[in-house]
Amino acid sequence: MSAATQIRSNAPADPLEIFGAWLSEAEESEPNDPNALSLSTVGEDGMPSSRMVLLKGYDARGFVFYTNYESRKGQQLLAQPKAAMLFHWKSLRRQVRIEGEVEQVSDEEADAYFASRPKQSQIGAWASTQSRPLEGRFELEKRVALFGAKYAVGSVPRPPHWSGFRVVPRLIEFWQDGAFRLHDRLVYERDGDGWATERLFP
Repeated sequence: MSAATQIRSNAPADPLEIFGAWLSEAEESEPNDPNALSLSTVGEDGMPSSRMVLLKGYDARGFVFYTNYESRKGQQLLAQPKAAMLFHWKSLRRQVRIEGEVEQVSDEEADAYFASRPKQSQIGAWASTQSRPLEGRFELEKRVALFGAKYAVGSVPRPPHWSGFRVVPRLIEFWQDGAFRLHDRLVYERDGDGWATERLFP
């Protein structure tokens, strides 16, 4: 039985069952970055802010991505640890919305993921003072060369300001395109240790 059929008939108790199936299908159909999502945060003034990031892992604890903690999103999440995620797989005509509290991943998790990145990406994490003013491309290239020389030999340590966040979901909504705008929407909301489900009008 397909995940789409499950949504219309007997929804599984665990929303990750549907999410995993949909992500696997997206990995086969989407031409670029099937793990891309829009991440929304909130500033101290209440103004929302969105940008695209890449999902780097998920399990029963939540959905993980990595960033510079000194970036705009990093600072907003440290101050206001709540976020919303939106996956949109256009080729499959599907969306997944996730809302929840945000926590920092452990140093061990961050170290392991950072070590798995290509060396040039590791150097880039040191070179970029993310979200801060840049006078010109040369300034960035100069910093890349500087840190490239510094870490030319041996492994590159993880910058202390670079780590991950985990969105711990309290709500997950699955949206499947339907004919004549009669879309299929299934919402999971956290209910104790489990989930309560509800279907919504399109």
